[in-house]
Amino acid sequence: METKFTEEQLSNPPIKRANEILRTCVHCGFCLATCPTYQVLGDELDSPRGRIYLIKDMLETGRPADEKTVKHIDRCLSCLACMSTCPSDVHYMHLVDYAREYIEETYKRPLTDRLLRKMLKVMMTNQKLFGLSLLFSRFAKPFASFMPDRRLRTMLSLSPSGIKKAQEYIRGETFFPEDKKKFRVALLMGCVQQAINPSINQATIGLLTRLGCEVVVPTYGCCGALPHHMGSKDDCSRLALGAINSLIEEMDGDGLDAIIINTSGCGTTIKDYGYMFQNHPSQKDAERVAEMAVDITEFIDRIGFPFHEKPSIRVGYHAACSLQHGQGIKTIPKELLKSAGFEVVEPLNSHLCCGSAGTYNMLQPEISKELRTRKIDTLEAKKPDIIATGNIGCMVQISAGTNIPVVHTVELLDWISTPTSSPKSLDTLKADFNC
Repeated sequence: METKFTEEQLSNPPIKRANEILRTCVHCGFCLATCPTYQVLGDELDSPRGRIYLIKDMLETGRPADEKTVKHIDRCLSCLACMSTCPSDVHYMHLVDYAREYIEETYKRPLTDRLLRKMLKVMMTNQKLFGLSLLFSRFAKPFASFMPDRRLRTMLSLSPSGIKKAQEYIRGETFFPEDKKKFRVALLMGCVQQAINPSINQATIGLLTRLGCEVVVPTYGCCGALPHHMGSKDDCSRLALGAINSLIEEMDGDGLDAIIINTSGCGTTIKDYGYMFQNHPSQKDAERVAEMAVDITEFIDRIGFPFHEKPSIRVGYHAACSLQHGQGIKTIPKELLKSAGFEVVEPLNSHLCCGSAGTYNMLQPEISKELRTRKIDTLEAKKPDIIATGNIGCMVQISAGTNIPVVHTVELLDWISTPTSSPKSLDTLKADFNC
């Protein structure tokens, strides 16, 4: 793609990077076939190629973002399926991330939008505040239809009916291996995940300690992924630096063999810290953290999973976009589940997003709901006993539209590896997971 940025514009590193990305695009249109919003809306401006043209025009002219551009960029899920498909290796993620930052700097959203986005950024990056909001939503949910804004109604509809009691983890707490220590790892808890479903972290710690890991919970707060995807550069940097400093303290202290992430949306961002903090005083630390960060399934695959049973349980595997497209982890989770003895089935068009995408299902509820319906239809067509995925956002999204239990992949691996006196079966699984 030909670009016409001035030398002065190109002296700005983000513009220089955007120019490099834009020039790799050859207009081939392969991305249209794998873009969920184009599949739903049929408008090329709601495809990666269309959005690239909008971004190019906005950045080249240096004009403030307009309503049309904002509408179509806001509709992007950042699922990154286009990057898995693109034959020219267009790094759409870096381009759309910068476009969102530019929009937040130059475009004044309506007051209701600004308030809602601010609320989400504050609430969802603080575990305690989010936990309180879940408690409120439990009582407000029956009155959702009276809410004046469809997005607020959607937020309430997505909130779980029963709030699980969170196990309190002290920042800096360490969990020791059941047997001989083989590894020392840090586990990132996830703000929303620990509030909605603390059993995911409990299962992760149980499995890792069973495999000989000393597991430390760092003193960090949020990794910054959520504000990052909303274009809030300052909020993201502040939160991410807190996480980086906390992890560097552990790395320079007793040392780490890996930084474990079981929330794949966070993982995609953390693995990109090196790029995000280019030309920043903390760049080297950010790069060290990014290089050591691994998804929980990557780490277990690396050290080996010795447990195996034949539970005769059919697992429908949903590949989270942030895992398969953002991190390029496509086969490892499925192979681990198979090696554990589960029958694993995948839905048709498994590369397409379920519509969760961080805050997307709350900010773009109509498109999100359509994508959820399509995803659940393809999952249910495989008649699984249970659905497994690697991201809490996907779990909440899919659970809201099906009666099939939805669990995290690591919960199944922990369950199959936990010693019991009775054989593993579908009945015992349902009893253990209260489903």
